[in-house]
Amino acid sequence: MTDTIRKEILLRASRGRVWRALSDSAEFGHWFGMKFESPFTAGATVRGTIQPTTVDPDVGKAQESHRGIAFELFIERIEPQRLFAFRWHPGAVEPGIDYSKEPTTLVTFELADAAEGVLLTVTESGFDSIPLERRARAFSANEQGWGMMVKVIARYVEQTS
Repeated sequence: MTDTIRKEILLRASRGRVWRALSDSAEFGHWFGMKFESPFTAGATVRGTIQPTTVDPDVGKAQESHRGIAFELFIERIEPQRLFAFRWHPGAVEPGIDYSKEPTTLVTFELADAAEGVLLTVTESGFDSIPLERRARAFSANEQGWGMMVKVIARYVEQTS
């Protein structure tokens, strides 16, 4: 499958704790490695810059080469305690390239109760509409990236409960 990335992880934290880590732009930015200019609000475009995470030193080190690169997230949906979704331009880190004309992918975080905490499912879809010259690289980078980031959010919510 080349259009969709899906990752699941059991988070040993309360649903409220996980929800804050996802829906509060400052908390999301802390574990994800971005600094946002404004809160997440459904229907809003939120601007931010990459600032490497301090939650996981290895991930932070990998993000360092992209420090200061601007990003925009379009907040698609917020269903409290259940779903948070945004659109973005995946892999839009090359300086001097205008990605604004390209299609976006949809990133969705879904929460479900589990016996020992909360099951988080992260899905990113829409890669088949990314320009062919960037598609495989964006998919590969995000496949690897989401694999790392679900572990980072787990560490974050479990350490800051």
